[in-house]
Amino acid sequence: MSIFLNRPLRADNLFVESKVKFLQDLTGIPARNGLTRAIISENEIVNIVSEKYGHLTNDLFFETAEMAMEDAGMAFVKRTINRENRSFSADYILNDPSYHVQVNNGLDGIKPMLTFVNSYDGSCRTSGSFGYFREVCQNGLHISTSQIGFSVKHTGNITSIIMPEIEGLIRKFLDNEYYTLQKKFEVLAETPIKDLNGFVKLTADTLKLFKYEMSEKNNNPSANARLVLDVIQRESRILKVAPNFWIGYNAFNNVLHNKLQKSFQKQQEIDARLFEYVLQLAN
Repeated sequence: MSIFLNRPLRADNLFVESKVKFLQDLTGIPARNGLTRAIISENEIVNIVSEKYGHLTNDLFFETAEMAMEDAGMAFVKRTINRENRSFSADYILNDPSYHVQVNNGLDGIKPMLTFVNSYDGSCRTSGSFGYFREVCQNGLHISTSQIGFSVKHTGNITSIIMPEIEGLIRKFLDNEYYTLQKKFEVLAETPIKDLNGFVKLTADTLKLFKYEMSEKNNNPSANARLVLDVIQRESRILKVAPNFWIGYNAFNNVLHNKLQKSFQKQQEIDARLFEYVLQLAN
């Protein structure tokens, strides 16, 4: 049985009040072509768009995604993230035990999840993708190439969204990429890290994630580097294993998603590169 740190999942409010207003109505000053309307979220202007822009509200997007999950009969728990009422993410973590896998002596549980992202400030595109939820640290691992294709249609001021048949997509993902990646998880978990500081410095420097050293005059590990090292050592104790590349990857993943100031889209791109790089080191 996996070790689950029994903390409640993050549950931010996604359904903030938003509207689109003409800038001239707000300011009394004419606006240039192509930048005529303002997206207002919770009484703050978060983006300037053209008159042709179709505003996809969270109410429509996330409720449609959740309805598709429920129609597919998939049991899930939900984690939601709201960043300053500007960008938003919802993870739907599948609860069916037959989908779950374990590494690190069976103590490290991983569940498949579907992630949907939307933004009002243009920081990331509206998207849906498959990923993985790791129970030990509640990390979301965004390393899958499988996307959830849907179409958004704009007719005047009316926006509609057509979601695909979710159950078939989940089955295809589980039958193919999910279990293929499980083998890679196991390779990482079975390969010990012999030099922790060397691993953290090499990975941080090569991927340009953060500076390993505190400063040019101080070669001690920086705050981010110390956090990665602390996570590796703490999780190794929890799981009763020697530090390995799976825990090392997840320690960087933790810093990427919780410390570094990146958009949801950028986090997913970096996460995929990080996983492939650490896998290359392990091999």
